[in-house]
Amino acid sequence: MSDRVRAANKNAEKALRADGRRNRERILAAAEELIASDGAQASLEAIARNAGVGSATLHRHFASRGALLEAVFRDGVAQLCARAADNPGTDPGAELAAWLEELTVYAATHRGLAAALLAAPDVVPEQVCCTAMVREALDGLVARAAAAGALNTGVSTGDLLLLANAIGVATEADPATAVRLLRLAMAGMGRPRRGP
Repeated sequence: MSDRVRAANKNAEKALRADGRRNRERILAAAEELIASDGAQASLEAIARNAGVGSATLHRHFASRGALLEAVFRDGVAQLCARAADNPGTDPGAELAAWLEELTVYAATHRGLAAALLAAPDVVPEQVCCTAMVREALDGLVARAAAAGALNTGVSTGDLLLLANAIGVATEADPATAVRLLRLAMAGMGRPRRGP
């Protein structure tokens, strides 16, 4: 987890009183459960009801659906992004492909994440959004792969993020198909090999 994410999370936690923290934790637990079953469009009223709080309390903690989705997925996305920087090896193209597979499978198996990443960030300014974390991690992988000649010219971080998320949305709850489709797409983005 990056220092920026840790600092933002600490600031948010310090600002809450004990009862506020309990309410926030209950809201997040209820949201995780309902988003896992109903996806990103889970009813905010049902989340509040399952958390045992009123709708106003939910909105006091999370100003919008986007902010709630960000909070639900932030820790898992931060761990995924930390792995992008861990131990860069000798094959940047393979590292990029492996991490994109991990992102795509994660998006396909965590209902609502891909939709949250595809949406414009809607969080309070002091928080680092999931999309920014993923983009930053992917920027480094793309730069290394491009420098090694493992990507066609013009393939951008935005292209790959959109591709991974679109596959995640299309293959929700089917990680095997998600990986197969990503591999097909990535095969077309690598530099053509010379020779017979």
